[in-house]
Amino acid sequence: MNFIQKIFGKKEDPIATNAQFWNWFEQNEKTFYNVLNNKHADVEADFFDRLSPKLEELKSGYYFLAGMFDDDTAELIITVDGDARNIVFAEELIAEAPQIKGWKFTALKQPESIENLEIRMNEYVFNSENIHFLADQLLDYPDEIAITIVCDLMNDSNREIASNCAYIFVDNFLGELDSLISIDNLNIVGRHEASGELIPISRLKAYLIWRQKEFVEKYEGVRHDAENDLYATFEATLQNGNPLIAVMNTTLLEWDAKASHPWIVILTIKYDGSDNNGMPDNEDYAILNELEDEIMLQLKDENGYLNLGRQTADNEREIYFACTEFRQPSKVLYAVQKRYEDRFEIRYEIYKDKYWKWFDRFRS
Repeated sequence: MNFIQKIFGKKEDPIATNAQFWNWFEQNEKTFYNVLNNKHADVEADFFDRLSPKLEELKSGYYFLAGMFDDDTAELIITVDGDARNIVFAEELIAEAPQIKGWKFTALKQPESIENLEIRMNEYVFNSENIHFLADQLLDYPDEIAITIVCDLMNDSNREIASNCAYIFVDNFLGELDSLISIDNLNIVGRHEASGELIPISRLKAYLIWRQKEFVEKYEGVRHDAENDLYATFEATLQNGNPLIAVMNTTLLEWDAKASHPWIVILTIKYDGSDNNGMPDNEDYAILNELEDEIMLQLKDENGYLNLGRQTADNEREIYFACTEFRQPSKVLYAVQKRYEDRFEIRYEIYKDKYWKWFDRFRS
């Protein structure tokens, strides 16, 4: 223990890059390996509590799993808890990992075999014998892949526990990435609430592969040239009396191939409009336009990134995109967030919506 304290007692430089993280990890990997390989070690204090702050220094939103992959190999899995915004960064972090004898590094939780998969919580054991699914058909949204998970053990008194376990089961069975990409709507119910013929959960992967293949064949390569699109200005007055102004691409909002660009990006930029009825002053207005132009140079419509419009009101500007994928927008928006953090508070969301439902309020 004195040896561990001596190592961890040294003042360490903050982590700012992937290379710095791996350099730090290499300096400590022998200690970490011994901790994971020792059943009597204090894994939380001697490994988890050391690694967590270093990952947080590198980037917020990283989580991890660790243990012995086999008798001779320790594994570190970097996960992002299904957050599309951070997937590309976890993948890049692992791609830059050094080759270290006795270690295996993995990006995102990988699929697990259905035969060995069990989720235990309290007195409940969830497995393929008591979890099934229904393939839902949404007539108004035929391209959405909607699944209802049917949990035999669920009742009114354990609904929250059963729902969480069923969700974790599906996430582990499919793997973190496929779970995010393949399912658009996931509903969890008890056996007594289900109607229709139940399908064994072991067949879920095959069903999703078929539906995803059908979707890709329908929309692969679909692009939209926005050069001649029509735009409309929307104006409203908020309850506090401040104005709201939105400029939206109405041609895109009526497009019949929305599902080809299923990833919605909402970028929110907070500015100080207290002296201007919640609207930006001239200086901020110019910088906000510059920021938007910078994004559009990197997220072009011909490459699968459609600028749907923007809304300005109440000290915030929102900029909207619909995209064919989420990795490049994640990198572009994170870089913008860091570049302008001294000027504006910036946040962004990336989520999947094949029918752009959030924008229905702008449609006729």
